[in-house]
Amino acid sequence: MPLKKFKPITPSSRWRTTSTFEEITRTKPERSLIKPVKRKGGRNNQGRITVRSQGGGHKRSYRLIDFKRDKLNIPAKVVSVEYDPNRSANIALLHYSDGEKRYILAPLGLKVNDEVVAGDNAEIKAGNAVPLGRVPLGTMIHNVELKKGKGGQIARGAGAVAQVVAKEGERAHVRLPSGEIRLIRLDCYATVGQVGNLDYENISLGKAGTSRWLGRRPRVRGVAKNPVDHPMGGGEGKSSGGRHPCTPWGKFTKGLKTRKKKPSDKVIIRRRR
Repeated sequence: MPLKKFKPITPSSRWRTTSTFEEITRTKPERSLIKPVKRKGGRNNQGRITVRSQGGGHKRSYRLIDFKRDKLNIPAKVVSVEYDPNRSANIALLHYSDGEKRYILAPLGLKVNDEVVAGDNAEIKAGNAVPLGRVPLGTMIHNVELKKGKGGQIARGAGAVAQVVAKEGERAHVRLPSGEIRLIRLDCYATVGQVGNLDYENISLGKAGTSRWLGRRPRVRGVAKNPVDHPMGGGEGKSSGGRHPCTPWGKFTKGLKTRKKKPSDKVIIRRRR
């Protein structure tokens, strides 16, 4: 999807780019597949801010996405490709032959009136969901399950893609978007193809107000604060901190390993770093 530039009639519009939304075929969501989003502003159930720099943003409804693809062997027709304010990828509205409607992530190249299906015997083409055991080596996939029946958890953002690089016993070696290679069971489902909206990563917000529309509040650097507010604050002139980067509570923030030992360690063949 190409990007649109603005005529620089203001300083903020000089660098701002947005999507042209050429792939979008419908502007209003399916009413039966939306639910309200409760805003928290980074606060917990006691009203205290636990996640800083969040709040505000445009009002939006959540689109219920079918990550499980558990309607097996029932063909569905793509009725529309829509914008989703809750994610970077576009979504596609499916009408199944039995009358049910569902949203899925829109893969690259999926168009209106295309037919998709999920199942063990589905064709290997963009939008179809099949078990990893049926995916040929080197095939691009997305929305990959880690546990059978739980729904896709990996490669769901705009332009994301994973790849089956080998099969061994009951597991497949899958290269994730981060470069990590991980063992995943062959009976876990994945959707064929790459997630669409590839140009999302090239969008320039252009102004602070665009960040506020997305619900992102300003984030103040620690070195710009006073010593009472941050360990790196204070000093004469433009001081640079005088210590390793840390949080307001003194924990190191760059390079400190925080990952605990997990059961998933044994299924990671190659780390992303």
